[in-house]
Amino acid sequence: MIFLLRVFVVLATIFTSPGQAATLRTATRVVEPFVFETNGSFTGFSIELWGEICRKIGIKSQLLLKDDVKAMLAAVTHGEADFAISAISITAERENELDFSQPIFDSGLLIMTPVKRHQHEVLTAVLDEIFSSAILPWLGTMVLIILVPAHLVWFAERRHPQGMLGSRHYFPGIFEACWWAASTLATQADQMPRAMLARAVAVVWMFASVIFVAYFTAGVTSSLTLQKLHGDINGPADLAGRRVVTVLGSTSAEFLRARHVTFAEFKSLPSAIAMLETNEADALVYDAPALLYFAAHEGQGKVQIVGSVFKKESYGIAVRENSPLLKAVDSALLKLREDGTYDLLYARWFGGRAGGN
Repeated sequence: MIFLLRVFVVLATIFTSPGQAATLRTATRVVEPFVFETNGSFTGFSIELWGEICRKIGIKSQLLLKDDVKAMLAAVTHGEADFAISAISITAERENELDFSQPIFDSGLLIMTPVKRHQHEVLTAVLDEIFSSAILPWLGTMVLIILVPAHLVWFAERRHPQGMLGSRHYFPGIFEACWWAASTLATQADQMPRAMLARAVAVVWMFASVIFVAYFTAGVTSSLTLQKLHGDINGPADLAGRRVVTVLGSTSAEFLRARHVTFAEFKSLPSAIAMLETNEADALVYDAPALLYFAAHEGQGKVQIVGSVFKKESYGIAVRENSPLLKAVDSALLKLREDGTYDLLYARWFGGRAGGN
């Protein structure tokens, strides 16, 4: 009986007179491409979808612009707004205080990193690869291998009257022998040993050099290729110890906090993106659709998406708990899916079809 009375009161406020629709307040925030705002005028996927839902229900909506998700949800909780729509992830914690419509969009989290643009950054990247864990072991092995034939040749050549070494002493004789061994490894030796033992070592070393160079080239190439494919940051597991940023009050902040990743929060997505563009942050973790849209438009050549979508989630429309309007919103949303309106909106803003949405 109490529930029916509440429904009657709500309906009475919606339909104040025949043929006249009430104006309900809807909280939103700017998250491209879901919500754009220009001089008080709103557009975007969520705005257009909400407009279609309002037409189906027969209500008018007044949009209230908020700074972040927390402010939007608080507006609904405290009665300042009747609905909240933008890019709001449905979570168990939020369901404790509010109700949500059926999902309006399937999403998840992604990682975005800056693209190295400046010359000194490119040089740094090259030096990092040269002295990376992929190459250093090979360079160390090469140095050790060179020392063996160099010492054998120095020992045999040092007393030969016509030997190739300019000095019989260990220094600088060993340096000359090492130079010969390195030159032979690179097939650039300009002289050969004179002593019989040294010549035998030279023959063995020339064959060994061919084999070593082949293994060295193959090993370094495969290691660098694998390192290039993975990159420095390729997924959530690579965020530890990095300068990570995200948006205040978002599910990405909850995700990072739960995994004990140190990060900084910003009130808006543009503020977080600015940290990447000025190289004050290594990675931005946030909702996949928003990052993909930015990377494909304003962020081309400045940022890049790394890894794949993780922590998949869905967006919904928030309403107060036990609101009788929820059923009407869900019914309108289902009708929009069935008559193809939802697919048309999806194709307009994201291309293709909504698929499993």
